[in-house]
Amino acid sequence: MKALVIGGTGPTGPHILRGLVKRGYDVAMLNRGSHDNPAIPTHIERLVGDPHFPETLSDVLRDQTFDLVVATYGRIRYVADVLADKTDRLITVGGSPGYRGYADPHALIPAGPPIPTPENATRVETEQEARFGYLIRVTEDALLAHHEQGHMNVTHFRYPLVYGPGQVRTIFITWVIQRCLDGRKAVPLANGGMNINTRGFSENMAHAVLLAVDHPDQSAGKIYNCGDDQQFSMAQWIELIAREMDHTLEIVPIPDAYASSERELTLFASADYHRVLDLKNIYADLGYRDQVPAVDAVRRTVHWLREDSKRDKDVIASIRAHYRVEDQLLDICRRAVDEMAALEHLEGQFQHSYAHPRKPGLKRDHRKR
Repeated sequence: MKALVIGGTGPTGPHILRGLVKRGYDVAMLNRGSHDNPAIPTHIERLVGDPHFPETLSDVLRDQTFDLVVATYGRIRYVADVLADKTDRLITVGGSPGYRGYADPHALIPAGPPIPTPENATRVETEQEARFGYLIRVTEDALLAHHEQGHMNVTHFRYPLVYGPGQVRTIFITWVIQRCLDGRKAVPLANGGMNINTRGFSENMAHAVLLAVDHPDQSAGKIYNCGDDQQFSMAQWIELIAREMDHTLEIVPIPDAYASSERELTLFASADYHRVLDLKNIYADLGYRDQVPAVDAVRRTVHWLREDSKRDKDVIASIRAHYRVEDQLLDICRRAVDEMAALEHLEGQFQHSYAHPRKPGLKRDHRKR
């Protein structure tokens, strides 16, 4: 059996490639050839071509055919068009910003995407509303059209925010690691870091894709959300990462409008809304469960990033550039807390809603209920 993986060098790619080899496939990998990954077996054939354009992809594939194609990179709608006569089975990977409310929470009433967000939730309706999300919707519609017209058996995955060794954009975890290395004692976080965005460890997300390889009939023509079984709030992420750094970071809540230093951490630059994907379909259809528990996944990712070779000087400088404003925000918040503490606070005691007589036979309890 012949399989092609388009992409392959990102965080999930090596796991997908090795999983296909383990399943007996003769595997080739196609990408632009700009970099490789030492975790990818050397015997896997490397094809160089740009999957962002149909002409460049067609040129490298020519008359080749495959039993299976897994596309994790490129302009997927063009990839599907080119592969329609080259394979009977296509598994693709995209993202979740196609859901309405992910980029613009106020496009929905109430504001923000549903919690959790199922696969059949409303998607972006126009390019004017959210261009990136609309293009994702167009791609998903094109993929399902290929399946419905009988060109290929198609399954599509909506990846969450992916973390783990091999991830190119590591600022989410590096942001915390650097503050620990610099001995910072506290961080101001929008709304105390209580917002939740679905994330997925690279090895777990690759496992999700490979489940579709194992269950072609059950997953045929379907779109799946995916993510780790256990999700963490921003505050919990910071606690876990700092713990692996043998450090403690106090979290000081501030309004989202002034949380400038954490903008790169929050999806679509807003921490006011949760973006939590509903995973029940991938559980029910494919029997998905994490291969690596989320806490262990965080630990492994932190250890990978702590290596000196992973520490980019420009990234470190950009992180440290926020410290001055952070210190000022922390001072303002602590002064405000002191002023609030000085106010007279009237606090009621908890009372159960129902009567609780203290003796048998009483028509009313001690609170006349």
